[in-house]
Amino acid sequence: MIHLFKTKIGRLRIIGILEGISLLVLIFIAVPMKYFLGNPECSRIMGPVHGALFLLFVFNTLSVGVEYEWKFRTTTWKVLLGCMIPFGTFYIDRKVLRKMEA
Repeated sequence: MIHLFKTKIGRLRIIGILEGISLLVLIFIAVPMKYFLGNPECSRIMGPVHGALFLLFVFNTLSVGVEYEWKFRTTTWKVLLGCMIPFGTFYIDRKVLRKMEA
């Protein structure tokens, strides 16, 4: 796990995993608690956390894409789309980013 901090793609993978977890917590825990249990506190906390991680992921994706000269039509759009779909960042990590880091 420590080796992930040494490269930009490794750091992007870590941010992607954190962003994916925050999205799942928001969708499957915080939102149901807000609407079914009437407790919006978890949504008030997780919403901004997920938003910050989402923006961090998008900016880092664009930065890595420019540095590694990714073609937008083949790689960058897939990575950006992955952060908008539940479980998408985990798929992108396994199928795209892990192969590029090796």
